[in-house]
Amino acid sequence: MLNTPRSCRGMVTSPHHLASQAGLDVLKAGGTALEAAVATAAALAVVYPHMTGIGGDAFWLTMWPDGRVETIDACGAAAGRADAGFYRAAGLDAIPWRGPLAANTVAGTVSGWNMALAWSHAMAPGLPLGRVLRDALYYAEQGAPVTASAAELTARKADELRDVPGFAAQFMPGGRLPQVGDILHNPRLAGTLRQLADQGLDSFYRGKVARELAADLADLGSPLTLADLQAHRASHQPALHARIHGADLYNMAPPTQGVASLLILALFDRLRAGQVDDFDYLHGLVEATKQAFRYRDTHVGDPAYMTVQAQDILDDRKALDRMAASIDPNRAAPWPWPSQAGDTVWLGVIDSDGLAVSMIQSLYFEYGSGIVLPRTGVVWQNRGTSFGLDPQGWNGLQPGRKPFHTLNPAGARLDDGRTMVYGTMGGEGQPQTQAALFTRYARYGVPLQQAVTAPRWLLGRTWGEASVSLKYEDRFNPEVIARMQAAGHQMERVEAFSSIMGHAGALVRHPSGLLEGASDPRSDGSVAAW
Repeated sequence: MLNTPRSCRGMVTSPHHLASQAGLDVLKAGGTALEAAVATAAALAVVYPHMTGIGGDAFWLTMWPDGRVETIDACGAAAGRADAGFYRAAGLDAIPWRGPLAANTVAGTVSGWNMALAWSHAMAPGLPLGRVLRDALYYAEQGAPVTASAAELTARKADELRDVPGFAAQFMPGGRLPQVGDILHNPRLAGTLRQLADQGLDSFYRGKVARELAADLADLGSPLTLADLQAHRASHQPALHARIHGADLYNMAPPTQGVASLLILALFDRLRAGQVDDFDYLHGLVEATKQAFRYRDTHVGDPAYMTVQAQDILDDRKALDRMAASIDPNRAAPWPWPSQAGDTVWLGVIDSDGLAVSMIQSLYFEYGSGIVLPRTGVVWQNRGTSFGLDPQGWNGLQPGRKPFHTLNPAGARLDDGRTMVYGTMGGEGQPQTQAALFTRYARYGVPLQQAVTAPRWLLGRTWGEASVSLKYEDRFNPEVIARMQAAGHQMERVEAFSSIMGHAGALVRHPSGLLEGASDPRSDGSVAAW
């Protein structure tokens, strides 16, 4: 039996142990869960640069002790100059995945930090910004050890990234691939973080930092301008909600795929599955995923362009019943369906007052666009490569339009009084891993750490993988896998604890004040608690 960490005063989980510790230290200094989440996210931007950075987007789900659930949309929109004509003038019929032309949306992450800290300061004076960013600053200036996942991923992607402006100088100094345990420094990013600490986070959009970012982007040929940065603001959005037996579930509204995550659980709630990890369990969740992804890929994108409200399907019990009834309990429905990719970090924090934060931030692909801005050391995301160049098509590129996001932070309130925040990185795998983690823990009573460590599956692709088969870690019962194959699932075995299954985590607060946490052995993370 795997041990689940427990404490009472505060807890943080993230995919890098140094970032978890940075968040815990903020809690120990008297900070709120929101401040600790910013500290953790900032540290991750430095110590886990292949997965996240301040040049990306973020989404927050905040569960207040009084029962409120609120979200922050820190997603940047497409540049004012970014349209089909811009790319066709460059001789392109698609948006490139890497390089300056892939950097076509505003980075929203820092605006989300700013709104979260404003919420925190509305409750209490709070810690100085420099204290919240202290560990991120230290690791940028003094260096942080290269992780095994960063070394492996950089080597795997080196051929497509080494010629992207600024990448090799920062992440392959001297032309040498980073090795596990090398100390990686980013003094330019340290200078940017110090400016933000001194001038305020809004400087990223409307101050000196914004001017430096805009100058770098212009020099490199990105369509983004200072006006795009100045126009950006994070927004406060209602959370999506779904009611299932024994729990209220919450997730992020579009442009994220949060509705798909909730749909999977709402549909599975209507299915028969007597035992965890048996055929009915695995087949049921996979088939519920197909239904949810079809809905997502038909309807979800920038809410300003959607023809339906995502909450409506979650409230329509008859429609959910019909979707669940269409699932054959013995046969796999046809697949594949168009899929999405992406690389991300999820983190969770719960403080001594019971304030719980589920937060996710991303550069989209590993290292995003790959460009490292010379004045600021910022790696810029490539989220806008998910746009198509037909402006009338699904997720079609238009100036000011928000791209579809795989990111979705999850939370739940169980009827027995427990509060849970959970999530993962992993593109297509995010809703699927969330479903595995939540159902194992909340429906079947699997201990929290065991629920995260247990073998997982992935329908579709992630981490740039082309395969859209049903991948499974080879720790499943072979008899269950044989039944899945007999039912028509296209099964593909991957190694145990494979990184393509994402880096998940979860925190739970019991009515007694007891905290439980879990981190993913597939990551470099840990639970930090006191």
